[in-house]
Amino acid sequence: MPTAPELAYLERCIELAHESLLAGDHPFGSILVNSTGQILKEERNRVCTANDITYHPERVLAVWAQQNMTPEDRAAATVYTSHEHCPMCSAAHAFAGIGRIVFASSSKQLDGWRTELGLPGSPVTALPIELVARGVEVEGPVDELAGRIFELHRLMKEKMQQGGL
Repeated sequence: MPTAPELAYLERCIELAHESLLAGDHPFGSILVNSTGQILKEERNRVCTANDITYHPERVLAVWAQQNMTPEDRAAATVYTSHEHCPMCSAAHAFAGIGRIVFASSSKQLDGWRTELGLPGSPVTALPIELVARGVEVEGPVDELAGRIFELHRLMKEKMQQGGL
């Protein structure tokens, strides 16, 4: 169970996911936090608006961390995210050497929600982070946040039906 500060970080990730949806992207948001609890960088999904299929917030944060932090600082940092990393983002996280991931909802939950909502599935097989990123400390999902994240995907479906995504 995440601590109160960790829940606040996850709440911020959900806000970023909502901002992403409002901007015309899929609802995913992430933040990078250093060992003292300072938010170093925030990012949201921009796959549609940046016209870049790799613009997942988790990957962008991993690249930023690798370019702007020492290996020691990366190893002591945590990525908080609205959803469990996809395999691409898990690999980027591992290669960057970031120490920890805390996610609000799992890939398994997301797959189930997509099916329930009649949304297309991911073209990539969902894998638990631990199968891709060896040695990374992983925590999640946080069940008390699942309803809010499901609602973002329900809203995404509405936007898609209206031609907004």
